[in-house]
Parts: sequence; C-alpha cells; structure tokens
Amino acid sequence: MPPVLVFLATWHFDAVAVAAIVVYAMLYLLGVRSLRRRGHAWPRRLTAYFFVLGLGSFAWVSFGFLGTYSTELRWAFTTRVVLLLFVVPAGLSLGKPIALALIVLRGKPRRVLRTILRSWPLRLISNAVFATFFALALFMVFVTPFAGVLRQSDISQAIFTIVVPLMGLLIILPASVRNVRVTTFLITAQFLLVFAELMMDAIPGIVIRIQETVTDHVGTVAGVLPLWFPNPLRDQQLSGDLLWAIAEVVDIPVLALLFIVWRRSDKRDAKDVDKLSDEQMDELVKEHLRGPYSAGR
Repeated sequence: MPPVLVFLATWHFDAVAVAAIVVYAMLYLLGVRSLRRRGHAWPRRLTAYFFVLGLGSFAWVSFGFLGTYSTELRWAFTTRVVLLLFVVPAGLSLGKPIALALIVLRGKPRRVLRTILRSWPLRLISNAVFATFFALALFMVFVTPFAGVLRQSDISQAIFTIVVPLMGLLIILPASVRNVRVTTFLITAQFLLVFAELMMDAIPGIVIRIQETVTDHVGTVAGVLPLWFPNPLRDQQLSGDLLWAIAEVVDIPVLALLFIVWRRSDKRDAKDVDKLSDEQMDELVKEHLRGPYSAGR
C-alpha cells in the first residue's frame, strides 16, 4: 500500500471524467436557475450535497490516486469501480436531481420522464435486491482473465467512468422518487434475498484473495516502480481484501433501505385498517378466521 501522503497527493487529468462532471453540473444548475426564475428557491443544502458529495466524490475517484493507478494496480481498479457504482451515485442522489427535474419540466418532457420512471425496466433496476445481484455479477468479472483486459484498456476505462455511475444512478434514483405500494410479503422476500446476497457478494473477493496465482495473467508493470508498489500476487490479494470488505459494506444501506420501506408500508397498512368501518373490520376478521381452505368445506 502507498504512504498516506502519496495516496492523498497523487492526481492526474481525466478528460472523460471532466466531460461527465461538466454535463452533470450544467444540467443541475440549469434546473436550479429555471426554478428561481419562477420565483421558487431550491434548497442550498441539496445543491451542496450534489456538488460536494456527488460530483466531489466523482472527481476524487477519477482524478486522485485510484484513477491515476487504475491501469497499473488491480486493487486501485476494483476499488475505483466499486466506488463509482455505489458511493458516487449515492452522493448525487442526495441532491435529488430527479425531483428537481420533475418540478422544473413541463408538458411532454415531464410526462416522458414520468413514463420512464414508471417503466418495468426501471422498476426492476430500482428494486432493492437488484443492486446486490448486479454487484455480484460485476465483481465476478474481477476473478476472470477478462479483468486484466478491461484494466489495461483506455477505452474500457473510459466506458467504466461513464457507464458505472449511470448504472448506480439507475439503481438509486428511481427508488427515491417513486411512490409504489409494496406488500409486506414482497419486502420480507427481499430481506431474505439480501441476507443471502450478503454472503454471496463476498465470494469474488474471497476467491481473488486465496488464489496462489495471478488470475488475470498480467505480469509485473514495466518501468521503474516506487518502493511501495506491490508485486502482481500481492496486488491481487489487496484487491481481494478490499473487494471483500466493500462488498459486505454496500449491502448494509440496502438493508437499511428495505427497513425504511417496511416501516412506511406498515404505517400505511395501519392507516388503511383505521379507515375501515366496524362492519368491514368484522367481515375482514371472519374472512381471516375462515382461512384459505374454508371454501371447500
């Protein structure tokens, strides 16, 4: 591992990341400006979240040590990808960009956005379980020789910079604005699946960590290397350690999100029961006591 000063002071320029940050910033600022022109103020704290936690983390991951050594170091590459998938989108979502767009847009553009948010692909992606399955599939790539090809390709690095945060946004943002009624049974099923994924997500990191050979078949980096630079096997082991740890940590927010959804669903069901009349409540109790097999008796 590099010294702390080296980790914090290492920077490089990434044109693809700069372009993405500029586009995100301009779209968000245009929304805030449009809202102000209508006489309404967008909360400054949300703007700060979007720029500092969202775009700030994006810039740090892209321009800092992880982005600089993403091609040479396996652990820098895997950590960068994981942070782009989970941390950067989480920071951007705190600024509520989709809510801002729904407020600012009018007419057909707003209807189109609402249609997209309610479409079945977005409903599938924004499901709390999808994130863990997608992460597992993505992490399994790091176990294969294909990881070395992706890591050393400038094109794939650029694609990761754009596509991975967008995928994370698709997972997080629709769920933050949709108001879809979810049954308690479905939430319970999601809890069970996420607990299973909590163990399954650790598999890629463990497999990478215990390997005694370099799985991506890429040798030592050519040229003069710093003293702290690890050999290929040690680099792979560090990659496995970090991937293992991060894979376990990222499931915690998913569980927290499911708990919040369950609490809201429970409160909504309680309100629905309170609205029932005495006659309706008696009929509901009788129906429950009869059970599913009473019709055949």
